[in-house]
Amino acid sequence: MKLHTAAILLIFWLGMFTVYKVKGSAGSQPMRRFSCVRLSTRQLNIRNLVSYEKQQVPVDAIVFITTKGIKICVNSNQKWVQTAMTRIDQKRAIKGK
Repeated sequence: MKLHTAAILLIFWLGMFTVYKVKGSAGSQPMRRFSCVRLSTRQLNIRNLVSYEKQQVPVDAIVFITTKGIKICVNSNQKWVQTAMTRIDQKRAIKGK
């Protein structure tokens, strides 16, 4: 009887340890708050863009942030996107001086 109880306690303890380890390792991974799934196909007004972020997973995209804080995902290969990124970088450089 004692061996049976000890075996049940051991299995229970191992189960709790496994759950704790899995939960701890998954919780320690940083997660993105915003992730692009679909990309916008229309061209945005460059004057309304204040910042951008590059994203590679799950899709390769540029996330533009507007003056109102709205995040819009676009294809990074479009020419106007490259121009907008250059202008935003120039504005940052001027503000930094």
